[in-house]
Amino acid sequence: MPNNEKTTPVVGRFAPTPSGRLHLGNLMCAMLSWLSAKASGGKVLLRIEDLDAARCPFMGENTKYLLDDLAWLGLTFDGEVLWQSRRAEIYDTYFEKLNQKGLIYPCYCSRAELHAATAPHRADGAPKYDRKCLYRLRSGDPPPVGKKPAYRVQVPSEVFSFTDRLQGAYCENLERDCSDFVVRRSDGVYAYQLAVVVDDALSGVSEIVRGNDLLDSTPRQMFLQRELGFSHPVYYHIPLLTDAKGRRLSKRDGDGCMERVREVYPDPAPVIGALAAALSLIPSPERITLTQLIPLFDWSKIPRDAVKLPDGF
Repeated sequence: MPNNEKTTPVVGRFAPTPSGRLHLGNLMCAMLSWLSAKASGGKVLLRIEDLDAARCPFMGENTKYLLDDLAWLGLTFDGEVLWQSRRAEIYDTYFEKLNQKGLIYPCYCSRAELHAATAPHRADGAPKYDRKCLYRLRSGDPPPVGKKPAYRVQVPSEVFSFTDRLQGAYCENLERDCSDFVVRRSDGVYAYQLAVVVDDALSGVSEIVRGNDLLDSTPRQMFLQRELGFSHPVYYHIPLLTDAKGRRLSKRDGDGCMERVREVYPDPAPVIGALAAALSLIPSPERITLTQLIPLFDWSKIPRDAVKLPDGF
């Protein structure tokens, strides 16, 4: 169904991490979230996911550029910007709710232990926790001396399934496919999974548009949503943006970096047109504004596989 036929206004969000300068893939995600919400007569929120100071060593400078790049493109957001770094007390409340339900336990395992070749791994190669510390806790063994724990949430042997509006049906048995995951790190920083669930729910977000590299995190978030009494939003996991030959854009190589893009294109109209053509919202690249794209937006036009930039862009 085209977005302009929806009867319920969408509350969307764009939630970048200020770990570096934005690139065209980020802007494509922001555009889709913005267009989907605006085409329904809804609103879109901006959240800065700045929890991890170690990952964002130039957070202040990066955030300044981030906000400027979004404004340059013409992306306007509703309400005040939400900063995750200022919400630790809120996350404390929901962490304690999980703890009161008996779902939280301390984990003292090192990164080396988690990534050891002999440790269990998921199908995607990521470490799968073997519950060593949960079994230690149940057996009454004392914790390691002088070591601060991370905290994991114990997941059930239960299948969580949903239908992504772009990628189709997806499911995971959390215990088998993922296992217990960290919700608060040993340095006290809350993990992405808990923070994003709390923020989306408290902000009233009803639709989440994000990269399909986060598709497999959705069952974990659905589990937390259920345990915390939150409703499930609608999900659209969008494909990667590639160059015209299908090569994945590389942040390391500066592909699509906004610093370079804005040097070549002082005016955002051709950039918006190139992204719109790559997304099949218009037949070929042309100068266009975001506002002009609103009546043209329809999720049924958006590619399910890689989105390719026009040749020569």
